[in-house]
Amino acid sequence: MRMTGRPGRTGKSGSQAGAGDLLELVRSGRAVTRGALQQATGLSRATVGQRLDRLFRAGWLREGAGGPVDSPLGGRPSITLEFDDSHAVVLAADLDTRHARAAVLTLTGEILAEQAGTLVVEDGPDAVLGELGHWFAELLAKAGRSAGEVCGIGLAVPGPVDSETGRVVQPPIMPGWDGYDIPGRLSRALTDRTGAPAVPVLVDNDANLMAYGEQRTGHPDCRAFVLVKVSTGIGAGVVVDGSLYRGVDGGAGDIGHIRVGADALCRCGSYGCLAAVASGGAVARRLAAAGVPAASGSDVRDLLAAGHPEAAALAREAGRQVGDVLATVVTLLNPGVLMIAGDLAGTPFLTGVRELLYQRALPRSTGHLAVVTSRLGDRAGLIGAGALVVEHLYAPDRVEQRLSEMGV
Repeated sequence: MRMTGRPGRTGKSGSQAGAGDLLELVRSGRAVTRGALQQATGLSRATVGQRLDRLFRAGWLREGAGGPVDSPLGGRPSITLEFDDSHAVVLAADLDTRHARAAVLTLTGEILAEQAGTLVVEDGPDAVLGELGHWFAELLAKAGRSAGEVCGIGLAVPGPVDSETGRVVQPPIMPGWDGYDIPGRLSRALTDRTGAPAVPVLVDNDANLMAYGEQRTGHPDCRAFVLVKVSTGIGAGVVVDGSLYRGVDGGAGDIGHIRVGADALCRCGSYGCLAAVASGGAVARRLAAAGVPAASGSDVRDLLAAGHPEAAALAREAGRQVGDVLATVVTLLNPGVLMIAGDLAGTPFLTGVRELLYQRALPRSTGHLAVVTSRLGDRAGLIGAGALVVEHLYAPDRVEQRLSEMGV
């Protein structure tokens, strides 16, 4: 699964365009020959050559096959330029409340090695992040890559995140994690297990990173994209013009704590939250009360896969409750794609969402709306976390800084 550079970004022009801007043009596919780079930036042939030389020496660019001959007079085909994704790898992990998934990825989003297993966030950040360091070491060995090739780590967590610090902020379902230095601990965990030097660690909300991964791989032309994850809790990720929308401090998309008038107690301590009545955890509690063995959203997913009629009925009702709230979300954001993901993302839940969404939202808001389910499934958070790291490390200004640090 390959991803291009971030859509819609135009780099600097003229003498201001640096090596990072040229790399961005190549990665996005907007200019993949020396001549096209000259036209896109206005730089001279010699200047383009000098700046490309830095990228070649860093190992970030390579020459591909010859392109078509544009001139009617014929001549030699232009040599295309390609982002060389073999020079480094990214580590990514996606934490849920009781499970986790981790992987080694290429810089273009291909998964080289993957692992899933039990990790309980209530065990606390020190233990969980330490265990992730162990997983990463095993995955690197499985992928046949060295720790020195790791350029960064991306982590998805089930709570609101301050993207500037990488710390979670008052997470309702992550006791003991509030304000904890997640980037520092995870970087040390990798070093302790592999001896690797410290690398950047980027942390974001799981629904955000799922949305980022799904939008970039399956809906790159969608200018307003919303993903709703319904598992233990309920959260939404919003991608606008190719960028995540996080709000002022990472709280955007926390729709699970919108009050819906019920009297159920939520894990956040309030009554009447959407997550308290319509999440996978809420459906599991209702099933357990009816004598059906279910303790979590993943148990509900298994029951739905087996065609359990009571689970299907409750999932459809939960979908109607979520769809009622999503009518407001769709009216406010006017997205082109609304994606449902997580443990309940099956036909019964989706049917319920559509029933209330189209009933409550104005036709103007839904006329060009596609309501779909996840394409990447359990890997969406991993793909999004890896992409977040790559976009950070290969952003034009960051490229210039990294090249200078390398002495290139």
